[in-house]
Amino acid sequence: MYLKLRYNYIGDKMKLLEDLKIVPNNIKIYEQAFIHSSYKNEGHVSEDYERLEFLGDALVDLIVSDYLYNSKHLKEGQMTKLRASFVCENALFEYSNKLGLGDYLKLGKGEEETGGRYKKAILADIFESFVAALYLDQGFDVTKNFVLDIVVPFLDNEADFFKDYKSMLQETIQTTHNILEYRLVKEEGPAHNKTFEYDLLIDGIVFGHGVAGTKKEAEQLAAKDALTKYVSI
Repeated sequence: MYLKLRYNYIGDKMKLLEDLKIVPNNIKIYEQAFIHSSYKNEGHVSEDYERLEFLGDALVDLIVSDYLYNSKHLKEGQMTKLRASFVCENALFEYSNKLGLGDYLKLGKGEEETGGRYKKAILADIFESFVAALYLDQGFDVTKNFVLDIVVPFLDNEADFFKDYKSMLQETIQTTHNILEYRLVKEEGPAHNKTFEYDLLIDGIVFGHGVAGTKKEAEQLAAKDALTKYVSI
């Protein structure tokens, strides 16, 4: 059975854990899960959530992969595409919003003033960091139940978080032997808040443009832009 969650969003991490019916063994690990690098860089603490995010990313991938393998009986390619849809940044952002995790973020002054509490990339990151904190504190079984309780309803309702525009574009032009190239136009911003700008070229001609907080998402947006134009070639 999945964990039965009660949602009551207030700015107290202990209240969050109470709502999730989690009795923490190490409250500090949960506090770290919400510490952004900008808060650390201002000298408030010695460690942010980035190491936890790394671990949480692998855990979410594993849990969703295990669920798809054992519950859906799909082919490898289908499972790969489905997993990508439900562990992408857009999906993680929605999971984080559902839990109200943004309420518990600790941000530096500048990041707070520029809306960091509502940025998709940051909210996606803290879902993964929270998953890692839960794993380190409560073990794998509790973590698995937590992740599935969040993800499975979205999956069962066929939520559309992610379209693989790059694959769609490749399939659209593969019979014409056109050459695709994703070209980085600009990369700017601090390490914790970068922006990437990409052009999508078909046979050397720019057909698409995308700007996002990750290289992959910027490429996807460029491919999406190109798809709307390529049909007129």
